[in-house]
Amino acid sequence: MEKLDCVVVGAGWYGLAAAKQYHCTQPASSLAVFDSQKTLGGTWAEERLYPGLKSNNLWGTYEYPDFPMDTPTFGVKKDEHIPGKVINTYLKAYAARFGITDSLRLETKVLVAEHQDTAEGGWVLTVASPNQGETKLFARRVIFATGLTSEAFLPHFEGQETFGGRIFHSKYFKQNDDTLKTAKRVTVFGATKFAWDAVYAYATAGVKVDWVIRSSGHGPCWVSPPYVTPLKKWIEKLANVRFLSWFSPCVWGDVDGYGGIRQFFHGTAIGRPIVNTFWKILGADVITLMGYDSHPDLAKLKPWTEAMFTGASFSILNYDTDFLELIKGDDINIYVGEIDHLSPGKVHLSDGTEFESEALLANTGWKHVPAIKLLPEGIERELGVPHILSEHAPAEDVANTQELIESADREIFKRFPRLKDQPVWNKNYVPITEQKGIDSNDEVTPCKPLTPYMLYHFIVPPSERFLRPRDTAFIGIVSNFSNMITAHLQGLWISAYFSGRLEKDPAAATSDETAMRNLQHETMLYNRFGKWRYPTDGTRNPNFIFDAVPYLDLLLRDLGLETHRKKGFLNELFDPYGPEDYRHVNDEWEGKYGDTKPVKQSV
Repeated sequence: MEKLDCVVVGAGWYGLAAAKQYHCTQPASSLAVFDSQKTLGGTWAEERLYPGLKSNNLWGTYEYPDFPMDTPTFGVKKDEHIPGKVINTYLKAYAARFGITDSLRLETKVLVAEHQDTAEGGWVLTVASPNQGETKLFARRVIFATGLTSEAFLPHFEGQETFGGRIFHSKYFKQNDDTLKTAKRVTVFGATKFAWDAVYAYATAGVKVDWVIRSSGHGPCWVSPPYVTPLKKWIEKLANVRFLSWFSPCVWGDVDGYGGIRQFFHGTAIGRPIVNTFWKILGADVITLMGYDSHPDLAKLKPWTEAMFTGASFSILNYDTDFLELIKGDDINIYVGEIDHLSPGKVHLSDGTEFESEALLANTGWKHVPAIKLLPEGIERELGVPHILSEHAPAEDVANTQELIESADREIFKRFPRLKDQPVWNKNYVPITEQKGIDSNDEVTPCKPLTPYMLYHFIVPPSERFLRPRDTAFIGIVSNFSNMITAHLQGLWISAYFSGRLEKDPAAATSDETAMRNLQHETMLYNRFGKWRYPTDGTRNPNFIFDAVPYLDLLLRDLGLETHRKKGFLNELFDPYGPEDYRHVNDEWEGKYGDTKPVKQSV
């Protein structure tokens, strides 16, 4: 049986960052990166680059800190969104630059991961590839980087057997892009940014589009121009201004050293109205800039959720031509209703509306649980991945421990009373699989009630079973506007944790009952927070926008590095953080905690 020091499962943004950081900080260790796709890149793999796909981020905010996406090499300039093909090229160049290309094992799917409950720990992985079939190997450490948009969820539509046209998930738009040339009329179902992209691609190709948005769903996602406010501020950078992060209720926010100011804004009767005003102004500005109230069709795309309670589903208008003018035209029909059933060549809505359709592109969500059989049976409870809800779970099941849940809720509402007033974004909400005419037999669906991810600092299981051998980590279960910086720092954090070189080390809590209890409380507090802070985005996994900078502070603090990285007090408060501010993090850490330097650890 092959033996490896470390295996990374997934070769997207986060998986590549984890592999690079492990390889560069532990170059003598053996490493392999498995991915079931034919090419690296995850969402940005070649087989997923559908027509017109671009980054939401503008150039300069969508790059790893130590690998700038320079214009001469990659051809993208200031104020431009990055084409999908360029991102794929960039990720390949990153893998080559840092020596991890040879570690990639593409078209190789991890089917089973069995944890070894021995003193050494580790995992036995069953993997499958076209050339070798199923094989087993031992990995001393595994980093799960399977992503949140890897496993598409496509339900069954009543009558689809007689529909006659193609029915496919947005993940497979690339494989069905011939419909841009062959179809005359198509249906797009859903209102995520994937749906916006599909509608734009079809409409600009001269295909008539019927866009169906569930009246019993979450409604349209927030979409904004790249520059907002009367001062025309770059929105991705606006979210990374430390001063503005204070206006966001954030349970880990005090790590930035400004807890007193945060307490004023969120814990006092004077501060809370200021916070409410900030979010109302920001949301109203986006609504005005998008012109939702200027046309009846645009009004159908107006978000149903409040800006304050919206996470990383918040997207950017990044099209070559004026999409909003297209929507006002005759080639796009928008229906806020329900698909009741399909018939030969037609889509039927519950209000009796029907229209011809040659294809149905469904934006129906993702299965957020890793598609890997985990052994021994029941290990999910300690591993911290989503699993069945239970009020009578064993003690090791942190996610279902009612005492921890109740304690976390009390602390959240005490610190942030505003979160008690939850928005009612759709009083008629019905999970998609319970809607008439739509069903699914899948074991995991986007709306199946499961526990959220329950990981310490969103990275490692809060269980002595995994902390003692330091053999397990997750990367990329978070979503924010700074995913590339997050990937870079999480990757370094994981390598430091594996080698026992974290200054604030969760493994130091093992064999200490009080320390473990505190660690599990903090884990519950941070993960439970998403339910109240981002109720449509953060109930399953950590998902945030204005809370990214304090989260990066949290990772840096654990690594024993400086969190305030700007020159001068005013710059620290008002100059937005970007990849350039974290460019030398690896050098700083190596200089302070290299192989021969001891680490004074604490929990």
